[in-house]
Amino acid sequence: MIPLERLRDSFEGVIPSVIATTDADGMPNISYLSHVHYVDETHVALSNQFFSKTATNVARNGLATVMVVDGYSGQQHVLDLVFERSETEGETFERVAIHLAILESRMSGIMKLRAVDIYRVEDCQAVPAANPLVEAELLFLPDLMGKVARLTARMSNCSDPETLLDVTVEGLGALFAYRHSMVLVPDGERDGLTTIASRGYDQFGFGAEVPLGRGIIGVAAERRRNVRITDLSRGQRYIQAVRTMAGVEDAVPIPLPALDKPLSQIALPLVARGRLVGVLFSESAERFTFRHRDEEALTVIAAHLATALSFLSEERERAEMGWREKADASAGEAVRLPAGRRIAVRFYPRDGSLFVDDDYLIRGVPGRLLLHFLEDYARTGKREFLNREIRRDRRLQLPDFKDNLETRLILLRRRLEEKAGPIMLERADRGRLRLTLAGRPEIEFVED
Repeated sequence: MIPLERLRDSFEGVIPSVIATTDADGMPNISYLSHVHYVDETHVALSNQFFSKTATNVARNGLATVMVVDGYSGQQHVLDLVFERSETEGETFERVAIHLAILESRMSGIMKLRAVDIYRVEDCQAVPAANPLVEAELLFLPDLMGKVARLTARMSNCSDPETLLDVTVEGLGALFAYRHSMVLVPDGERDGLTTIASRGYDQFGFGAEVPLGRGIIGVAAERRRNVRITDLSRGQRYIQAVRTMAGVEDAVPIPLPALDKPLSQIALPLVARGRLVGVLFSESAERFTFRHRDEEALTVIAAHLATALSFLSEERERAEMGWREKADASAGEAVRLPAGRRIAVRFYPRDGSLFVDDDYLIRGVPGRLLLHFLEDYARTGKREFLNREIRRDRRLQLPDFKDNLETRLILLRRRLEEKAGPIMLERADRGRLRLTLAGRPEIEFVED
């Protein structure tokens, strides 16, 4: 019997499988299956979506034969199965349910999973191929753990969250050839995620948002599980979902960076000590970019990134609390602002949206932070701000502020850099920010 571990690429669902059963009279019945799921070395799972004839036959004798096809090499294998049990919860059920949620996201719940059936594999034999799609020597791919070791070593040398994010997405491109990647972090005010780092796109998309449960990124965050799609070309529903997520159809303030025609995607939740700190996402214009071994490598990198982000943020906070603040000589004093062009700043308190010169900039926590800096500058001329004093300022009244400060400041600075407008926020040194303006801000509050 051929070990199932060698067939992992045959369980991607790229090419539909075939299931054969027999009735009480020995009459065979053959149906197509969209996906056969690998469980362990001796078991597979089938979603309980069968036509009534297949279900009746399995209920009668518990036997089935399935043919699976490797979408990359074209290799075929026949599995002899014996039914063991049905599951309506648990690890396998959740994994299959996520797969259906992604594939059928445009089908209004038509394919909602009822149960998964677990089968024991009694035998697994290869079907010789007359004309293989791929030469045998090309099927043996080099191990990725060496590259994982090199990238995680680089990540371990990072001393601040911003450098860590850049080293991660740059390393994915340089070492693994995953050239289109991004990191998103929880929004903190709305149920969603915000893009904080990206590489490989025409636009960085800092501040672009993804709702929880929407598309591959939102599902990975909501379920806190890896989501991987090897071949998006099987149906236009995939592409439609990606285009919607990228803002092609919806009117979103900042479109999510996205390839025009992605064929492979993977999203991995970043979880540290039971808390979601972000999502690592990568996509490719090529099929089969993210195979099982790629997911294993990225899972290690995602775990390292999650732990490092959490640790560096906490370390930064502890360091800030140990510093002595120098009193700002200008605090509380009326000052004359420098002459220059007028910078129109419009702020919407309802959701923290902030516009500069009628151009949308950011919303939520980063929008409220920038408003805070601009108000202090307009009142006292203050240009430098300490993270420590920001944490202590009760005027901000921001929810879950402690956990979000570091990433929100990174997001705000990057968004201002991307816009290249009259307002900039620079890192003066560790824990200190400097506001730079090419004019005088005039702030307008708009209630809507």
